[in-house]
Amino acid sequence: MRISTASVIVAALSLGTPAWVQAQGVQPNAPPQAQSDQSDESNVVRSIQIVNIKDLKPEVRSQVEDIVAKTSEDELRKLRDAIDATPEVVSALKANGLSSSHVVAINLENGVLTLFTKTA
Repeated sequence: MRISTASVIVAALSLGTPAWVQAQGVQPNAPPQAQSDQSDESNVVRSIQIVNIKDLKPEVRSQVEDIVAKTSEDELRKLRDAIDATPEVVSALKANGLSSSHVVAINLENGVLTLFTKTA
């Protein structure tokens, strides 16, 4: 997954207006002992933000498109499989008329899972 490469984009999101979908207490899939032993709460998803890359300002959109262009089909497939295995994320996407096939990148930072989407 290209989580780390999308970090640059999240810092630039203040330039755009994202659509927010709340998912209280969503925990990413991990072995049960890893979740209970983990004192760092930064991996807990507190909200899900869905951003269509066409709604970003041109300079930010260009950065996202560069990252997407460097992402392999296998990486995208794995990302979308992980999304499909997480009911809360699937529900947030469906609430916006989207599916995992629209997601081209993600970022998890400070409890906010940002899904970058692209529609035809």
